[in-house]
Amino acid sequence: MLDIKFIREHADLIKEGARKKRISIDLDRLLALDEKRRKLLAEVESLRAEKNRRSKEIPALPPGEREKAVAEMRYLTERTKELEQALRPVETEYTALMLRVPNVPAAEVPEGETSEDNVEIKRWGEIPQFDFLPRDHVELGELLDIIDIPRGVKVAGTRNYFLKNEGVLLELAVLRFALDHMIKKGFTPLLVPHLVRDEMMVGTAYYPGGEEQAYRLEKDGLSLIGTSEVPVTAYHADEVLSEDELPKYYTALSSCYRREAGTYGRDTRGLFRIHQFQKVEQVVLCQNDAEISWQEHLHILQNAEEVVQALGLPYRVVNVCGGDLGQPQVQKFDIETWMPSRNSYAETHSASRFHDFQARRLHLRYRTRQGKTEYVHTLNNTVIASPRILIPILELNQEPDGSVRIPEVLRPYMHGQEKIVPKRKPGRGKK
Repeated sequence: MLDIKFIREHADLIKEGARKKRISIDLDRLLALDEKRRKLLAEVESLRAEKNRRSKEIPALPPGEREKAVAEMRYLTERTKELEQALRPVETEYTALMLRVPNVPAAEVPEGETSEDNVEIKRWGEIPQFDFLPRDHVELGELLDIIDIPRGVKVAGTRNYFLKNEGVLLELAVLRFALDHMIKKGFTPLLVPHLVRDEMMVGTAYYPGGEEQAYRLEKDGLSLIGTSEVPVTAYHADEVLSEDELPKYYTALSSCYRREAGTYGRDTRGLFRIHQFQKVEQVVLCQNDAEISWQEHLHILQNAEEVVQALGLPYRVVNVCGGDLGQPQVQKFDIETWMPSRNSYAETHSASRFHDFQARRLHLRYRTRQGKTEYVHTLNNTVIASPRILIPILELNQEPDGSVRIPEVLRPYMHGQEKIVPKRKPGRGKK
């Protein structure tokens, strides 16, 4: 959420930011409501002050004047109620619009409407050339007996799966390696609630607007998280930290749940777009300073790149365009890893900074060394998400007979195992 004073003073900037993000918002209506709200609040506060003043005077008045004063008090009470009643719908609409105002994207955010318009800024690693006809991760998973999608669909519906045998160990190895990497980098590890109150979804700007992507328990007012960003960022909600505590570095391992609404017919094969997955996330809370925030953004991006590099996976980093940015982000960088079955890079990590947009909604503040209270800046980034990351791990490390080499950094987590071998005879010839 943006400061209403900032909105009043920079309306044109916010309108331009909304245009760049392709987000529709009636800012003129918001500003009109803000003016009406302030006038009504001023009247209500004036009446309340007058009532307080007169209530103190009434006991000392002569009987005749007291009756008149009591009658005037009744009028003030009724008038206050009328104004409070008029204020209520104004406040409701004002709050709803405030929650929809998008954050202002950084000047460096490129123009564009979709992920196709994201701008590549870096590549790492060599794309391998196979001297045999490579298999995709689904065929490899069946051959190695580590992925079972048909039974996942039978049990839980489309976009569900079972991992089994070494597939289980491989996913746990990836997650544990990523978590250990972040702990070595000085991040505090957390295991988090998977169900959170709606206030926390609003606080991190997933609501309003993202309800159709979430699994919601309406009866309980709870939602399953789509990322541990939500509980970790909300961990210090309604608190005032000390500047000496900042920056705070957290990393969390959690299961994540997404409905994938609006993706009917897209990425239906395999493990790319699914309803349940596991993720290691990193979250940073830092001082309310744009330069510090920028440096922390580079910091968390580097952390994720180090993990992908250690796994030996070729990737690129893209600067996400305005139309592909969400409402709260100032800027976002995606890491896209090469997936042979797609013959392209595909998004596996997202690193975002928000300035104080989330912190205002969460009332997450800190006291400066000079005694001033400020909202923190928040940032987050994927460290690893599985099973999507298993797609390039399996496909890039396959051998002609269908075996898959286990990345060296994962072998200690798999009891030294170097390779996953087929459980049945492969039926493939040479290229």
